[in-house]
Amino acid sequence: MITLDIISDPICPWCYIGKANLDEAIARTGQNPFDINWRIFQLNPDMPPAGADRREYLETKFGGPDRAKEIYGRIRGAAEEAGLAVNFDLIARTPNTMDAHRLIRWSKTTGMQTALVQQLFIRYFEKGEDISDHAILLDAAEAIGMERTVVQRLLEGDADRDLLQEEDVTAREMGVGGVPCFIVGGKYVVQGAQPPETWVRVIEELAASQSNEAQEQAKAD
Repeated sequence: MITLDIISDPICPWCYIGKANLDEAIARTGQNPFDINWRIFQLNPDMPPAGADRREYLETKFGGPDRAKEIYGRIRGAAEEAGLAVNFDLIARTPNTMDAHRLIRWSKTTGMQTALVQQLFIRYFEKGEDISDHAILLDAAEAIGMERTVVQRLLEGDADRDLLQEEDVTAREMGVGGVPCFIVGGKYVVQGAQPPETWVRVIEELAASQSNEAQEQAKAD
């Protein structure tokens, strides 16, 4: 298996689209060579714990309602092309995602980290749920088999908060300015929500490389 670190934020629509495109490529090739690790990046590291009104946030970020509508029109089109049933109109607030990232980190120990990330994407982008709400996070955790009472105790404390803040800062110092950012095998960077065709090529090239290595090893033996 080849390590694939995915630096993302569960409120980033391009991250949801990028994951869907990767999933499509895996389905097309019938191969999944990746050991996936989801890594933190906060689009809004200074977001208040209570979050912000989504409309005000988007209009401020993009310079007015017309610009926000234009940009999200393009995002909606890309999401639909990727087969995603997004419902942006259901999202009332833009949340602080630190607790969501803490849950993503803890879910790695269950082997269900990607399933947890998918839960958060669906809850936020399709159901309009507030993924900073501990009740929502607990439901997501329970849905993938995590122990609700254990997760609740962790969320009520500060476990891994400082560590994740440091990881977020480190990603920015490495030059990550936007997400999704995919790091293949700890060496090669694939930036942005690439189309499935890009990932098909990556998977096929990795398969060919592994096959060549196996042949060379067989000759050496």
